[in-house]
Amino acid sequence: MSLILETKNINKYFGKAKPFHVLKDISMGIKQGEFASIMGKSGSGKSTLLYILSTMDTDYTGELFLQDELVTGKSQPELSHIRNEKIGFIFQFHYLLPEFSVLENVMLPAKKLGLKTPEEIREEAMDLLKKLNIGHLDSQKASKISGGEKQRVAVARALINEPILLIGDEPTGNLDSYNSENLFQILKTLKDDKGLSLLMVTHDEDLAKRTDRTIYLEDGRIID
Repeated sequence: MSLILETKNINKYFGKAKPFHVLKDISMGIKQGEFASIMGKSGSGKSTLLYILSTMDTDYTGELFLQDELVTGKSQPELSHIRNEKIGFIFQFHYLLPEFSVLENVMLPAKKLGLKTPEEIREEAMDLLKKLNIGHLDSQKASKISGGEKQRVAVARALINEPILLIGDEPTGNLDSYNSENLFQILKTLKDDKGLSLLMVTHDEDLAKRTDRTIYLEDGRIID
């Protein structure tokens, strides 16, 4: 099975005068259709690694590949385009624009990519909302809906450009057990039905155990 994402000997340092070695020789891969989780204590480097994998942090040594294409060393405009086209993000805090409607929030990344007409984007965004059982909220302002609903809107927004990889940074961290389970089932269905690759940082051991594989980080290293 082909690798969607691969790293080779990624190292990351913080600080200049006395550099602190945050990530140490990270070599890993995520397969097509795999749901992987990352676990580790606070300060183990999980979020730092996620920012590198998502191409948002470029200050590292080593190599990062997406679909066998080397993305390390590409310009910021190139990386921005790759992110928008190939990677979907779900964060612990959903980062919706509160003054925009639910539908407008979902449409934004597709408008930015600019590959489809506004009508096509609207139709696809509406379709995603319906699949996530929040189609009835399309005209509501994002500030007026519940936490669980906001996280589903964030999932729809992450999927609008049909990414090859969905990255989550504690996506269930702010949800109660009911909404947390709900979101997990949505993500699992995306993997099973669409063959989407998922990578999720989590503190929830029960959720991690139900993913295909858990990558453990300790003091900036991957441990078995």
